[in-house]
Amino acid sequence: MQLIDGKALSTQIKQEVKQEVDSIIASGGKRPHLAAVLIGDDPASHSYVRGKVKSCEQVGFESTLIQHGADISEAELLQIVDDLNQNPEIDGFIVQLPLPAHINELKVTLSIDPKKDVDGFHPVNVGRMTLGLPAYLPATPYGIMQMLERYKIETSGKSCCILGRSNIVGTPMSILLSRKANPGNATVVLCHSRTKNIKEIARNSDILIAAMGKPNFVTEDMVKKGAVVIDVGINRVDDPTRKRGYRLVGDVDFEHVSPKCSFITPVPGGVGPMTITSLLMNTLKSCKKEIYKD
Repeated sequence: MQLIDGKALSTQIKQEVKQEVDSIIASGGKRPHLAAVLIGDDPASHSYVRGKVKSCEQVGFESTLIQHGADISEAELLQIVDDLNQNPEIDGFIVQLPLPAHINELKVTLSIDPKKDVDGFHPVNVGRMTLGLPAYLPATPYGIMQMLERYKIETSGKSCCILGRSNIVGTPMSILLSRKANPGNATVVLCHSRTKNIKEIARNSDILIAAMGKPNFVTEDMVKKGAVVIDVGINRVDDPTRKRGYRLVGDVDFEHVSPKCSFITPVPGGVGPMTITSLLMNTLKSCKKEIYKD
């Protein structure tokens, strides 16, 4: 069993990004600039955005953080998005989800200029991804694809089971792994809450990607010997022995599943660090106009 070390891989990719940024600056180019819009006081969102700001500093990006309380109106938020769309200094930006209940998340997503949509959620980028055209890939799937590629994990002709059909992870992963590409060319089954025989489907799969949001959902009897297991879940479970009173676990019962695997991601330290790194990679592409030429 080999651990897929997302923390170490993230550090390596950040170093590569920093070298490229340094080269751009040395030749008189523009420093990449990532902005984040944070609404409300959700602790997980604040922690995630702090990580983005810190990562920008590490790779030499400029970063802008726009914060507002949960009482901001939808119209005010849409105006902020429009201002960022029009600002030539901003290469890419994200509006951190979730948003307060009175704001339509889809409306906000649709208002983002696809050329600056480094989260990869706009339908234009989703459509380009589906067609195999250059696109900003959603950050978590992009990170997983980097893991598979850089750990030289074979996907062509393999059977892949994805647990969870969210637009953020499950659905884009099903598209990316089934595309004619490397990584890709897998035979993908996308499972969800209505799927029958989930255990049987998972147990017959060479690659298992768990993104259900259910702690320890994947048990030993659901995993084929020698399978590759990617655990996207980050769940808090009570643990009075810990200082904070809880610990983080994935969607996979790591202790019992890991001995059966050829590769597996830990939680924490697996997919999580790669998500922010993917956002940096998309922003660098935007600055270099790799996806959209004008």
